[in-house]
Amino acid sequence: MNWLDLPSLSTLRAFCAYAETGSLAKAGASLNVSHAAVSQQLRALEAHLGVELLDRGGRALELTAAGHHLARALQLGFGAIETAVQELSRAGSSRPLHITCTPTFAAHWLMPRLAGFQQEYADIDLVVDPVGTVSELKPGGIDLALRYGGGNWPGLQSELFLSSPMVVIAAPDLLADRRVHAPEELLDFPWLEELGTTEAAFWLRSRGVTQAQRGARVTLPGNLLLEAVRAGQGVAVSVREFVKEDLRLGRLVELFTEQDGRGYHIVTRPGVQRPEARRFISWLRKQ
Repeated sequence: MNWLDLPSLSTLRAFCAYAETGSLAKAGASLNVSHAAVSQQLRALEAHLGVELLDRGGRALELTAAGHHLARALQLGFGAIETAVQELSRAGSSRPLHITCTPTFAAHWLMPRLAGFQQEYADIDLVVDPVGTVSELKPGGIDLALRYGGGNWPGLQSELFLSSPMVVIAAPDLLADRRVHAPEELLDFPWLEELGTTEAAFWLRSRGVTQAQRGARVTLPGNLLLEAVRAGQGVAVSVREFVKEDLRLGRLVELFTEQDGRGYHIVTRPGVQRPEARRFISWLRKQ
């Protein structure tokens, strides 16, 4: 199909509106333009096609045989477009809003606040997918991710909404009277990590520690990680936001802090977001 040979959509829509209503004034009202603008569009369409679509010889405008032929084709075409748009809109609105985040974030930040979102937006169905691994954002799949980092994920859009440094923490009972001055001194301690992550090894490498860990390494679900740390079962890397009350009360000790400006980001694919996703993002910003 040579799209350059087709008339403009506005002229076709104006002609279809006139054919449906039989009146320039009614056609203009349906398109929110003046009847003069509709008349001008009809003349432009006839000029483009080189065919008379309207018989102007009588007291009222009448469709010619060519006009009737084009009107039937346009009514079928615009009707099919309207049906497809309605079907797609219904399919999009009926699909739950799909969110992915880490289990730790879900347990310690999102879930305590989610009741407020559900009260404000009772019409939005949610699927919260707490996984430690990074999930791919695809059309028709996950709508948005809540990820911790610097915000520079290629091919994705990100917006910082919760700024908090990473900290290395432990219970006072685990440390006993031992004071930790350098990262290497933590190699003898057991380490706790969230399933699907390698935070301990990553943090040690980032501090230049290349020796193998001598203490045990335990991986467990994120919703259990902080309970295990509080119980003195190991050292862990966490986001300070999740443990600030434990640190204030002395239940945990902050051994090292990463002041690198990182935090949790709202991560989406480029392009137009679903209305449900836009409302959830707006709610996140207010938190």
